[in-house]
Amino acid sequence: MSGVLVRRAVEADYPAVARLTVAAYEADGQLKGGTGYGTVLADVATRAASGDVLVAVDEATGVPLGAVLFVLPGSPYAELCGPGEAEFRMLAVDPAAQGRGVGMVLARACLSRAAELGCSAVAICVREGMAEAAQRLYARLGFVRTPERDWSPLPGLRLLGLRRELSPGTP
Repeated sequence: MSGVLVRRAVEADYPAVARLTVAAYEADGQLKGGTGYGTVLADVATRAASGDVLVAVDEATGVPLGAVLFVLPGSPYAELCGPGEAEFRMLAVDPAAQGRGVGMVLARACLSRAAELGCSAVAICVREGMAEAAQRLYARLGFVRTPERDWSPLPGLRLLGLRRELSPGTP
């Protein structure tokens, strides 16, 4: 997508990343039920200490449009990835920027980062019943269901495992 730059978030980005991440999850209905997950999403500094927070910014204005957390096995935020794999979590696009391909750019940046690090695959989990647009995004990127990795962090919340094999050097 032209006009969008993906880079590692810096501390000055954290408030905007927190705001847009919480707003995206709220808009998608994922913060219902008082689980406290909104607080986790807003804590960008802790995420950044445990992995790479990548931010997509409008090249012309510098305004953050979306963000994602990229992690490797052993990170406190790694949920599914095993040896030789990477994972990304908390992919969020500001509701005002949705439909512009920002999510695709962020996901591709994670695939590229994983390939650069020599990973053989990227594993992610998605909420059961997630928006169709997100399902299409992951399908277009080549992610396939891995039901053996499905899990439930809370009663009534089911997360589905997805995995994308990587070719050496190319995402």
